[in-house]
Amino acid sequence: MFNLILFGPPGSGKGTQSEKLINKYGIKHLSTGDLLRSEITHQTALGLEAKKFMDKGQLVPDEVVIGMISSAIDQNEGVKGFLFDGFPRTSAQAEALDKLLELKNAPIALMLALEVSEEELVKRLMKRGETSGRSDDTNETIIRARITEYRNKTAAVADYYRQFDKVKIVKGEGSIEDIFNGLCNEIDARL
Repeated sequence: MFNLILFGPPGSGKGTQSEKLINKYGIKHLSTGDLLRSEITHQTALGLEAKKFMDKGQLVPDEVVIGMISSAIDQNEGVKGFLFDGFPRTSAQAEALDKLLELKNAPIALMLALEVSEEELVKRLMKRGETSGRSDDTNETIIRARITEYRNKTAAVADYYRQFDKVKIVKGEGSIEDIFNGLCNEIDARL
């Protein structure tokens, strides 16, 4: 099983590149946001537990999210691998995810990080804000705060995976195809 984490700040092109990677490599997209919504909609035990925290405006505890990921992996036996999106966001979450995947004999093979300059990210998000309807994509101050938040939190996750030689930085500027080819080159080198 080939498990992959795709990282990048808001506006780096993760969504676009995720779709292309999923199609090329036949891996399953695993978004923690989607998992949370699905578990809540289906009123599973984990979903009800998560909803209690969300209703209070609190973050869902890592162990609940890890439980949802475990369940999703079990429900998708036979897939070639997973593309993790939105998780892990802290080194503690990375450690918990690694423990889970070790139990399932399916470790993270690679963490790909899209690197895009802050000015380019602001430009992309402002442009996206013209059509997305997302208010957080129309205010430059909020955009820059989101980028800073991303960098502050995810640096620790990259450091965690760096100790296992699993981090590759890919230039996230250029054409969609050039960026995709850069990602594929890193994946193909590990397959």
